[in-house]
Amino acid sequence: MPYQNQPPQGGGGPGWAPPPPPVPPRPYGGQWPPPRPQQRKSGSAGLTVLGIMLGGLAAVAILLVVGAAMLGNDTKTETTTPVAIPSYQPQPKRTKTVDPVRPTRRPTQQPTRQPTAEPTQRGDETDETEQTVEQPTQVRVDTSLKTNSVYRGTALPRLNCSAGNTSIYNHAQLKRLILKTGECMDRAWGPVLNKAGIQWSPPGYAIASGRGRGACGDYPSAGSMVPYYCPRNNTIYASTGAMANGNGNARGYGEIISWHGGIISMMAHEYGHHVQNLTGILNTYWGRHQETSNRNSQLAMSRRLELQATCFGGMWMRSVATSYPVPSGRRAELFRFYGIVGDYPGWPRDHGSPANNNRWFRQGWERNTPAQCNTWSASSSSTS
Repeated sequence: MPYQNQPPQGGGGPGWAPPPPPVPPRPYGGQWPPPRPQQRKSGSAGLTVLGIMLGGLAAVAILLVVGAAMLGNDTKTETTTPVAIPSYQPQPKRTKTVDPVRPTRRPTQQPTRQPTAEPTQRGDETDETEQTVEQPTQVRVDTSLKTNSVYRGTALPRLNCSAGNTSIYNHAQLKRLILKTGECMDRAWGPVLNKAGIQWSPPGYAIASGRGRGACGDYPSAGSMVPYYCPRNNTIYASTGAMANGNGNARGYGEIISWHGGIISMMAHEYGHHVQNLTGILNTYWGRHQETSNRNSQLAMSRRLELQATCFGGMWMRSVATSYPVPSGRRAELFRFYGIVGDYPGWPRDHGSPANNNRWFRQGWERNTPAQCNTWSASSSSTS
């Protein structure tokens, strides 16, 4: 469609906010990484020892105290703690060390065959993908945040991309699904970006069963289970074990939603960061981030960046909903999932509240055009 400085009617303009979602589960607690539910420990052995050491009267007193504490614990309701959403990892400062993964590919270069990134962890192999898409017309690319050329883009095409019965707890199966759906994301985003005048090229992937080290640091990061996108070499890094089962005290996605669509939607979020990189949004964002020392301003920009990637992820999930498939029950499950992930009290507000993650995932799903994912022109309340 013709490029317009103003977003299409019904969304995306200054002060605009997408329709509010149903009230999602509220964040619980401030501890990070999000803890797994703890098993109650029996105190009978300890009480026996205390009884022997302190005598009858002391033992009775201790039993009363412990009994009262346990009775108090029984009145509490166990709840689900939100988990983090994935993020892009800012490019570290350059050193004289040569990057062992792959040199950076600029969006202005001709897309060529790109092998997936080679992880450094033990025992994992990489897969190589090749994509052929229509070359873009030579037009001026707007790399700004609010009027970026990506907003010229049309809806993602409906694709045939079935997932099968993949188990997220099986590394080989989940890795194959991530790479397969990554190729489907290439087929969806490549033509749309090229037609908008943006040079497209595919991202690389480094998928570990456990831990690895990439161009932007360890994956998963210490105390985390989330994948990340590294703009230094256009590569998405992920640990299947951490995403499914958690890492340390950080709960895994598989402990919230066992259906593979949850993890794949998170990988679609990471691909959204790749789209932001190709369009210049990441560079513009990072430049502005570095220009200000105001922490609140930096966090506000980070939330808009992450929520836009979530909206792009929702666009792709909708594009494969028929063939993947994502029936109505699974769609509701995804919406509930995105009402749990996000920021919560006590920790940096850099990804957006659970309510707004739900809001922008649904926005991408329901509106399904890049202009409708323009978080940079949306109201501050919808990107809080």
